[in-house]
Amino acid sequence: MQPLPDTALLAPRTLFGRGQIRQLPSLGREWGGRGLVLIGASFRKGLHFKPLKEALGPDCLIVEHAGGEPTLDQAETLRETARRHQAAWISGIGGGSVLDLAKTAAGLFHETVPVAAIHAGQAVQKRGIPFLAVPTTAGTGAEATPNAVLTDTRTSLKKSIRDDRFMASCIILDGGLLAGSPPDVIAHAGMDAYTQALEAGSSRKGNAWSEATALAALRLIAASLPAVQANPAGPEADSLLAGSYLAGVALAQARLGVVHGLAHPLGAFYHQPHGLVCAVCLPAALKLNRQALGAAYDRLSQAVGSDLTAATESLLARLGIRNPFTGQPIIRLPEIMEQTLTSGSTQANPKTIGPAEVEWLLKRLFS
Repeated sequence: MQPLPDTALLAPRTLFGRGQIRQLPSLGREWGGRGLVLIGASFRKGLHFKPLKEALGPDCLIVEHAGGEPTLDQAETLRETARRHQAAWISGIGGGSVLDLAKTAAGLFHETVPVAAIHAGQAVQKRGIPFLAVPTTAGTGAEATPNAVLTDTRTSLKKSIRDDRFMASCIILDGGLLAGSPPDVIAHAGMDAYTQALEAGSSRKGNAWSEATALAALRLIAASLPAVQANPAGPEADSLLAGSYLAGVALAQARLGVVHGLAHPLGAFYHQPHGLVCAVCLPAALKLNRQALGAAYDRLSQAVGSDLTAATESLLARLGIRNPFTGQPIIRLPEIMEQTLTSGSTQANPKTIGPAEVEWLLKRLFS
């Protein structure tokens, strides 16, 4: 195993702890007075919004995300809004959708081509403006990665755009921001983080650093997720948020696996939350990968405290997660196959994945 990735990607600064959200205004002013902050609806309704808005002042434009999975149109609109405001920096305060949109608008701020052109494969040419990431859910790890997942609503194609220069200039991890999150949001986001830690920890593109980070993330997430679902304001939220961040660090160095390759088209075509799709795909994927995982299976099992497959199935039951695909017809099968097989995540899976393996997974998921 390679000891380190060819390029190690980390944000220059990460703040961790309760109350760190109060540092955002002063951090933003290091790059200029005029900023744009994209927030999620839950943050606007919470206790932190009003004092933060006052501290940011009139030169900072606050925009609320309309909701749902991030789309190319939403990213384009946000970029244009930031340009009109002459923003010197952009922050996202919210879940993965908010972070990916803010990251895209900041990263492509100076690009002359449409966001859709980058999504279609055109290379990023110019460095954007600083992006400050403040996650309010423990799930996607988007604060720690140089990629953003966007959906083209015209084709339902959901995939990442990626450039090392998209990496956040600063990350704020404040466990207090999870308070008030609905139980299903905690469960779905947490299982996304759990899956990312598991897949990054067994990726064929992994290295010693990504594996160690992924195992640390998995330990934190497995131990804290049920408690945070029961009480998002409790102290375990700090551990869950840290685990989600570490899973993001690991996947940025190692990529993922077939669960994420399959989850993107399924989530887009069936309009299901990404974390939920990852969660229900995971048991079958573990069975598919069992032999290829080899000794990694034992290391992952040790991280969760018992046999990995049994622990995962038990966790899903404790969280009340149910498979939304059971008994459903498989729609757009050729597109599901193509998008899964061409995904960079699938290509990093420990077992080589072909059409037969995708069909095997779909049969178990939809039966």
